[in-house]
Amino acid sequence: MIKGAVKNYISICLLMVSLSVLGQSVKHPRIYTNNESKDAFLKTLEEVSWKKDLVEKKKKNLEKYLEYVEKDPSWLVSRLQMNWKTKHDKVYLNAGDFSHSEGSAPVATVRYSGTRDWATDYNRPKLEDVIPYLDDPKGLYLENKKTKKMEWIHPSKAGFAIEKVNEQIMALAEDAAFLYWLTNDKKYADFAAPVFLTYMDGMFYRDAPIDLKKTIQQKISGLATFEVIHEGIVVSLVTVYDFMYNYFEANETNLDHSVAVFQKWGDQIIKNGIPDNNWNLFQARFLTYIGLVLESDSTYKNGKGREYYLDHTFETSTDRQLAIKESLLVYDHKNGIWPESPSYSVHVITTLLRIFTLLDNSTNKDEFLNYPIVEKAALASFQYLFPNGYTIGFGDANHKILPPENFELLISNYQKYDKTEKEVLISGILSKMISDDLYTRKASDFFQLFFYADELKLNKNEVSPSIKNLTSPTFYASNVSMFNQRMGDKDNAVMVSTVGSYGNHAHANGISMELFANNYALGPDMGKGPSYWHPTHREFNSRFPAHNTVIVDGKSDYSAMRSFNPYQLENSYPKTGETPSFDKITFSKVAFLEPATVSDQQRFTAIIKSNTAKNYIIDVFRSKKQEAGPQKHEYIYHNLGQSLEITDSKNTVLKLDKTSDLSSKKGDLKGYNYFTDKFKAQTSGAVQAVFTLKTENNPDNLMKLWVKGSESQTIYKVNSPASNAISKGTAPLEILKKPTPTLILKRNAAAWQNPFAVVFNPYFEGGENPITNVSYKSFEKYPSTQVIDVLLSDKITSDHIVVNASDVDIAKNENFYQKGLLSIKRQALENETLDFLFLSGMYKYENDGWDIVSSGNPFTFSIEKIKEGFTFETDEAITINMPFIKGDKPAELRLYESGKLVASRKGTTNRNNDAQLVFKIEKGYDKAEIILNGK
Repeated sequence: MIKGAVKNYISICLLMVSLSVLGQSVKHPRIYTNNESKDAFLKTLEEVSWKKDLVEKKKKNLEKYLEYVEKDPSWLVSRLQMNWKTKHDKVYLNAGDFSHSEGSAPVATVRYSGTRDWATDYNRPKLEDVIPYLDDPKGLYLENKKTKKMEWIHPSKAGFAIEKVNEQIMALAEDAAFLYWLTNDKKYADFAAPVFLTYMDGMFYRDAPIDLKKTIQQKISGLATFEVIHEGIVVSLVTVYDFMYNYFEANETNLDHSVAVFQKWGDQIIKNGIPDNNWNLFQARFLTYIGLVLESDSTYKNGKGREYYLDHTFETSTDRQLAIKESLLVYDHKNGIWPESPSYSVHVITTLLRIFTLLDNSTNKDEFLNYPIVEKAALASFQYLFPNGYTIGFGDANHKILPPENFELLISNYQKYDKTEKEVLISGILSKMISDDLYTRKASDFFQLFFYADELKLNKNEVSPSIKNLTSPTFYASNVSMFNQRMGDKDNAVMVSTVGSYGNHAHANGISMELFANNYALGPDMGKGPSYWHPTHREFNSRFPAHNTVIVDGKSDYSAMRSFNPYQLENSYPKTGETPSFDKITFSKVAFLEPATVSDQQRFTAIIKSNTAKNYIIDVFRSKKQEAGPQKHEYIYHNLGQSLEITDSKNTVLKLDKTSDLSSKKGDLKGYNYFTDKFKAQTSGAVQAVFTLKTENNPDNLMKLWVKGSESQTIYKVNSPASNAISKGTAPLEILKKPTPTLILKRNAAAWQNPFAVVFNPYFEGGENPITNVSYKSFEKYPSTQVIDVLLSDKITSDHIVVNASDVDIAKNENFYQKGLLSIKRQALENETLDFLFLSGMYKYENDGWDIVSSGNPFTFSIEKIKEGFTFETDEAITINMPFIKGDKPAELRLYESGKLVASRKGTTNRNNDAQLVFKIEKGYDKAEIILNGK
């Protein structure tokens, strides 16, 4: 405790020293660079092609606009979205939509954005097509996306058109300001200055918006946009001010209005926002820019300068804007995960790295040291990745690569402060992304231009790290209710991501699953809709029907976005972050209470390596209402492909009839209405469902589902909307934006004692298929036990899998006893030779002469045949009773710790059964051997 307090105190002192340094007078420019570094930067442009390319691109892009302005000095300024005629100084909102403006100012004022919802039926015009000085009571004149006709519309129908036009214009001014600093060519300054000053004067005279409905909107609005986190134009404005400061001084330009606008913007960001999610950090980035560009507090009468805004960025929290110091407490400091869906989580990391890079550029105090969680989070983000390097897609996320900028900025810091070992490590990671064609080094903005390292420092003697080196077989993040399992590599790589709903940007999905196999996210999530306010998102994408889950009574639901409906992880193997020597299985068992129907749900999901390099997946989903009476449970699975064929156990195609089921007209959720091409059949028998994904010049990519039969089970074949989660990295181009084939299994009874059970069997047409057959059984007196027998491709090896609902449940017949969750036995059918036995959540297991008993706690145990006998590992104290032939020499037990032999002893004959040897294992061991000595 004392050490931690001292460490925190030192960190705070370091930061206060940094802020004190920033209070000193510093010349402009200073955000990205300074005049003292100009010569070195010019030399960099000669030597680093990708940096030179950006500068040349910006020069070339500005050429036509410079010509327009040379012919007509008002060409660019007139296209700013302003209240040119009315000069309104007051803005009124109707909750998330623009209502109207009124009042009067001495100059044209900046127009407010049209709506919080970016989804729109209208195209934003090219800059050349923007009507100059437009300020018409009829609204905006835009092209309808569908009809291609021009229409007068109210600004609230235009999405982000107003703010984006202004951002586009200010980005041109930003480029020109930089080129003025770089070249000293006055034409660039003359181009940028009128745009900047017109906008800043217009914002000086315009008030912050007022929400007529007095909703939450009043507390989240920015000066230009509906959300303080979307005030991106601030970065361009600060950059223009910084690079053009000497020009303005030389021309005796009064910058009081500009300073006042920066202060007003900073105050609006401090006052508004959402204080318990990512908003704090996105707002903090804008505050950092504002703070760094302003002078010391003492310069201004109101005392609001550099120290004031940076203090509110890093140290001082307000009701709706928490400082970074407090915001970072939201991280899980053990696993490094931010409590939001992956796309937002990795964006938070980028934002933090940008903030600390900007600060460090001004202080040169290695600001990253104050918050080590940022570096940890950047590395933990690899746990989000599918085997091909793209992120999983739960919640409002999609499949994309990790932001390379995260690693570029770490490298930049390591290089600046001579952290060579770390620099080489992260450079290796980035280099691997480049070699995998996931990333090409380039700069797309000034931040990257000035802060990316010129070259990557690599250790040529070491192999570049792969995703497999940076992830673990399993990874659990309770703060987002996510459990990931991985096995295999290349074409044989399989991953299952099981998620609940916890944290921000979550969906209502119960216990959902994404499945990766055959190089693609074959079982994807549907991702988010056109916008968070769009009916498609609210009714389908964010609700149960869009996910691989089980729905009860067609009504399972709860609040999405900010959700507190996690599952409970009850058992798993291996433990998160560990890589045990027994690597033929991973699994998780999670439990969930579905709130809308008050139903208990449980999902057991395992990846099992076959006796080849191929893997298969087992899914056992239990679901039951707590209330007695009629009930319905539907298992939904979406898979990439162009077709879905369903056959019976004799491989005869199942006859399906067109149906109007699965509809809100039948009492189901509105999300069911998005299913199309609906067909069904009713059968009690097991079926096989094969999804086929065809791509040009490649063998068919097949996902075969071995589905357990059940009395009066209804099988549905439908199409779901296209997945918005998939990308060219996780799905072939042929099916992007195409409907998603979907299998639905319906039971008009509880699915607990008789759970849904499916074996997922991915393979390529003409390639190795690891499974010959799957059969499902149960024990007559223990009906809740699920027994699955998988006959492998050699037709002589079988996996016998027994799954109970809990670790205290019993499964028993005359030759078998299990008190515990899971057993998997692989053996040859002819001679019953044991290949391996895996037990987890187990108290006692008896079969084929083996009797393994807990010493008190449920245990996880694996034993595998080797040439000399068996190798095993256990996480608890147990007693092993193993088969023994009378007259043989007793086997020898060898125990290892940290790879070294620490003890050995002979087995003793079981006093109650002389056909068994007994070994007492007093604690957990990650390696032990039983050496058979024969006669």
